[in-house]
Amino acid sequence: MPNRNPKTVIIAGGTSGMGRATALGRLAHGDRVTVIGSDAGKGAALLEQAADPNLRFIQADLSSVAEVRRVAREIAEVHTAVDAVGLFANRLNPKRRVTADGLEDTFALYYLSRYLLAQYLQPLLDRSSSPVIINVAGVGATAGAVRWDDPQLSRGYSMIRAQLQAGRANDLAGVGYAQLATTTRYVLYHPGFTRTGSKNHPNPMVHNVISTLARFFARPVESAVAPIVEWIDHPPADPLTAIDRGKPVPLSLSTLDPADAVRLRAYTEDLLGTLAAPQQL
Repeated sequence: MPNRNPKTVIIAGGTSGMGRATALGRLAHGDRVTVIGSDAGKGAALLEQAADPNLRFIQADLSSVAEVRRVAREIAEVHTAVDAVGLFANRLNPKRRVTADGLEDTFALYYLSRYLLAQYLQPLLDRSSSPVIINVAGVGATAGAVRWDDPQLSRGYSMIRAQLQAGRANDLAGVGYAQLATTTRYVLYHPGFTRTGSKNHPNPMVHNVISTLARFFARPVESAVAPIVEWIDHPPADPLTAIDRGKPVPLSLSTLDPADAVRLRAYTEDLLGTLAAPQQL
């Protein structure tokens, strides 16, 4: 049923998979939804499927800091407040890729773009009565870690190592965000194995294996996004909530260490300070 009090929802990585399903779910509630994605064709397909004037698509490669800043400016030009931000953007890189900013691509897209969107959209979130950020990654998993001596993975790169590091960085981003004095609730969400994930692996053999497993063991996308749709309507009461496949994650978990969150924030701000473009909107 359409919501009598429609919300303004921003979805990064919303042209496919769980992001797309969340966008369509919130449109069904009558919300104003902005989807950010790098693929213009997928964006056009989503606009055509939805056929809803409340849906807006912004094409952008969020692995670029300048593009994240541009997107945030465009959102601020259209909306005076934002109620919810869903962070889904990610891609798999079998080989190490470097962005125009000189950053490792998985780190830049999967972690840094999410960190920056939360930061840049904070003034708009502050104007909402019940703002929430939902970061869809892998909270609850303990494999992988931030490689403090080489966060850009210039040595010994692998796709799995890059994905796990960015996942743990997102865990710490949530912890760091909750340390700020803000009314915005932050949710770290690990949906588990979903059918959407089977479409993303670049290796055809691995893709086929994952697709086969997905038919039997993966959660339907609609089931995986149901909690997200609900959190947008009713954000949790606590500053930080972590959910791993439907179960609460204790915030005492080693991957949610507050000291490491402070350390990562300091590294991130120092890294941004080295880039040529100014970081303020």
